Amino acid sequence: MKQQGVGVDLETSLGYLLKEASSALRTAMEEVLRPLGMSVTHYSCLELLAQRPGLSNSELARGAFVTRQTMNVLLQALERDGYVTRPAEAPVGKALPTRLTPRGRRSLERASAAVRSVETRMLAGLTEAEQSDALRILRRMIHSLRADNDGA
Repeated sequence: MKQQGVGVDLETSLGYLLKEASSALRTAMEEVLRPLGMSVTHYSCLELLAQRPGLSNSELARGAFVTRQTMNVLLQALERDGYVTRPAEAPVGKALPTRLTPRGRRSLERASAAVRSVETRMLAGLTEAEQSDALRILRRMIHSLRADNDGA
């Protein structure tokens, strides 16, 4: 029996359910990416570079929700393995713009298909209208949290 006024009711906490959904999504993505020799962070990095070529280490780290140090280690491995290229010297400032290689693009194509299959599975029980509502609601929640954070 839950005590009144103490803690958070995990059964009805939207924040807790969002975290649980995020964890389930990450686990499902790791399962389909592992056979491709990828982690979610590896995939996220390649996807970000495909959509926004030339991002810096810091921009990639923010986009993949990891530290700059973690992203730097990943980028060094991706560069060594021929998935990305970075100039030896920064064209401007300190940032080394990163780009996908043809090998990186081929690898990303396979990974994107695997990730799409997970998302399709996740949304299978929702109508198109419910999917649209979910997107709109989640975007609004993110906006509300970031707006509060920006004003602090």
